Amino acid sequence: MSSLTSLKEEILSLKKQKNAVILAHYYEDGEIQDIADHVGDSLYLAQQGEKLTADVALMAGVVFMAETVKILSPTKTVLVPDLGAGCSLVDHSPFDKYLEWRRQHPTGIAVTYVNSSALVKSITDVACTSSNAEKIIAAIPPGRPILFGPDRNLGRYLAKKLGLKIGSEMILWPGACQVHVLFSARKLHDLKRDNPGAPVLAHPECDEVVLEQADVIGSTSRLLEETQKNPAQKFIVATEEGIFHQMKKSRPDAEFIQAPAEGSCACNQCPYMKMNTLEKVRNALRDLKPQIEVASDIIEKSRIPLRRMLDITAGLKVEWPTEFRG
Repeated sequence: MSSLTSLKEEILSLKKQKNAVILAHYYEDGEIQDIADHVGDSLYLAQQGEKLTADVALMAGVVFMAETVKILSPTKTVLVPDLGAGCSLVDHSPFDKYLEWRRQHPTGIAVTYVNSSALVKSITDVACTSSNAEKIIAAIPPGRPILFGPDRNLGRYLAKKLGLKIGSEMILWPGACQVHVLFSARKLHDLKRDNPGAPVLAHPECDEVVLEQADVIGSTSRLLEETQKNPAQKFIVATEEGIFHQMKKSRPDAEFIQAPAEGSCACNQCPYMKMNTLEKVRNALRDLKPQIEVASDIIEKSRIPLRRMLDITAGLKVEWPTEFRG
């Protein structure tokens, strides 16, 4: 028996012993995705987190995703393989500065990407993911300015698509994903020339000059869906390479080329997602740590924007605050 097979069997045994489920994001390595109970994008993982019946949930992703699960299922034990698995968008939106920005626009509706800390969510009106952001914004009462953060590229893409004026109708926080801003528009142009007919699929966190060359723009789940229904035999994909695992499983006949980064490095991988390993998954289940803890008052406050997000996504009407009083 190989060490990899033995490790996977140990994880499966621990899952049963601890009454645990494993949630994995599309950007994780394929071997982690393959031992997970649920694999998906941020919206799907949040939805699964709210439905938890198991005693323990291990989030093979980054810490903000595990915090979201803890907020939605506060009585459950929520684990991460590595507490160091952060996010550049979280780093770019520190609570104190985000609060100051929020206070400058008290009558605005704060729409915050789930790629944010629990503290930042606690001063937010509604959360969103790249899967549902357009639907969330469409549900906001007309005439209310929208504060969108922390990803400026996603906000700019949404404003352009929905015809909103940046600076008045939509005010952007100046954050960015360190992975998606690395894709090179110049190199992508050359790659398209060398692969005629290959659709370009891009995540909206990419820079605008990259999105201008894309045939399909969407969340990781949307890009995966495109490869499943589009009969093309070759795709150029501008997002983190972890999604290729699912793309190749559903379309083994197709070729997938990651859009190139500027320079010569293969640095358009999420270094935080790649911190997780099967060994760390095994250790976390075995030891029931590291555990995610969120203060009860923060859980109460940050559940409100997450609940609004899930309700709007489900087609329900929600109530909006008249102004920010934080």
